[in-house]
Amino acid sequence: MDERERGGLPAGLGELFADGGVGRSLTVDLPPGDFLWPDPADTLRPTDRPAFWMSDEPVAADLWSALRAEHGRSGLWPVLLDESVQPWAAGHLVPDVPGEIDNYKPALFLAEVWEDWCAQAHPDQVAEELAPFGAECPGLAPPGRAVVPAEQVADWYAGVLAERGMPLGLAAVRRGADAMAVMGWQGALHHNEWTPPLAAVVRSWEERFGARVVGMGFNTLELSVAAPPATHEHALHVAAEHWAFCPDSIIQGPGDLHGYAEQITGVNAWSFWWD
Repeated sequence: MDERERGGLPAGLGELFADGGVGRSLTVDLPPGDFLWPDPADTLRPTDRPAFWMSDEPVAADLWSALRAEHGRSGLWPVLLDESVQPWAAGHLVPDVPGEIDNYKPALFLAEVWEDWCAQAHPDQVAEELAPFGAECPGLAPPGRAVVPAEQVADWYAGVLAERGMPLGLAAVRRGADAMAVMGWQGALHHNEWTPPLAAVVRSWEERFGARVVGMGFNTLELSVAAPPATHEHALHVAAEHWAFCPDSIIQGPGDLHGYAEQITGVNAWSFWWD
């Protein structure tokens, strides 16, 4: 994709932007790829532009890093795409606009998920799985402390994921968290039918923990984390957020918050999967 549009983007990429990509530029050469459109039967609102661009073949980590570095100029956030469960080209995409994410407050959303589950679960189950908090949602955890820049950690994790042989997606977004909604990702559909509130939580993690969206799959999400919790107490509070965000990672993993907290203490990547 060598030809450049007037705005400085490779030919066709301006279609991803509502304004045609005016003022955007990208100097990185892209491999062959194509645009992915949502299936009209699955789309809640009509759209006149594709959800995202995707490479035809797996890419190397250095391409991800180069695109990440130019995001400020290009407005295109790179995402490594796992195709091991279902190909993205199947078109099961339900894009939302970033403005929908603005309608959700992470603390309120997580508390609502927590309270709804506790209202339906047996008290013994609540006490066992959600100890030490029980039915009382603890709210948002304090921020972590980054030792290295978030961008450096994101580049490292892209290297880890790229070894799996993953193609690349490009989404027209101001920040990586918004790619979840704009690309029409439906990975958490069985847990929460709306992606924007989950993207709002990831926005908050970007700010508090230096998290960056690096990869996505049919029902998975991969984040790099520059400022993970460093103590068990802090990790336990973060684990409570993760439980409300993606209970399957805990319930079908270690089984309780204490065990999960041990797994994320000082770790620079968070992996989520929904059953």
